[in-house]
Amino acid sequence: MAQVRITEAARFLGVSDDTIRRWIDQGLLTRASGRGPATVDTLDLARLARDHAVLPTDPADVGRSARNRFVGIVTRVVADTVMAQVEVQCGPYRVVSLISAEAVRDLGLEPGVVATAVVKATNVIIERDRG
Repeated sequence: MAQVRITEAARFLGVSDDTIRRWIDQGLLTRASGRGPATVDTLDLARLARDHAVLPTDPADVGRSARNRFVGIVTRVVADTVMAQVEVQCGPYRVVSLISAEAVRDLGLEPGVVATAVVKATNVIIERDRG
């Protein structure tokens, strides 16, 4: 199985190198054996990321088919008479939406407002470094 250095694992999960080392000590991650830099198994890392993900509570108590919901804070709204660009900072991720200016007004979207970006896409591009 593929392995990544502790520093890279920490970057992927948005934690410190020391946190990864503590998780290894606690048995949450397995340090790969062998010589050279300390590494962890990417399958273990993926499992830990999935099982320990902490998402902000979605303020809307509504059932939906869309599973990709990102709660965050509106950081920027640029609108003309018809369309608007709304930026929402959802943890480390910046989500940008193009919606009608009328929707921005109706929802009261402005910087500082808590909002949820809902993504339902039929086309999602996945990239992978070949190196």
